[in-house]
Amino acid sequence: MKPFSIIGRRENITISELGLHNIVAKIDTGAYTTALHCSQIIERDVDGVKKLFFTVLDPSHSDYNSHEYCFANYWKKTIKNSFGEKEERYIISAIVSIGKRNIRSRISLTDRGTMRYPVLIGRRLLKNKFLVDVSKVFTIKN
Repeated sequence: MKPFSIIGRRENITISELGLHNIVAKIDTGAYTTALHCSQIIERDVDGVKKLFFTVLDPSHSDYNSHEYCFANYWKKTIKNSFGEKEERYIISAIVSIGKRNIRSRISLTDRGTMRYPVLIGRRLLKNKFLVDVSKVFTIKN
C-alpha cells in the first residue's frame, strides 16, 4: 500500500477524460461521492443504445471551456445533496489525478453553478490515499 499523501482543503486536479486540467477542487470529507459541475445532462437513444450526454463546466464558470461529452457506461444513484435532500444523479467512472496519483473514481454529475468550486472531492476517493490538512491549500505538486 502506498503511503498517505497530505492534501489541503483545495487542490488542483485533472480529469483528462473530460478535458479538465489543473482545475480547482474542494476537498470535502463530509461528502461521500465526488461531484462535478455539469449541465444539459440527458439520456439519448443512439442506434438502440442509451447514452448519457452532458456539458462540463458550462458558461456559468467562465474561466473554463464548455464541452459536451458522451458516456455509454453510466448509472443512476440516489444521493443526499448538501441540503440533506435526496436526489437522483447520473454517475460516471473516470480517472481523477491529484498530484502523481491517478484514481479511478465514481463521479456524480450535478449542477454546481451556484457553488464556488466546480468539483468536489468526496471521501470515497480520499479513503486510504490522502490525509486532509484543513489549514492548507494547494499542497500537491503536479
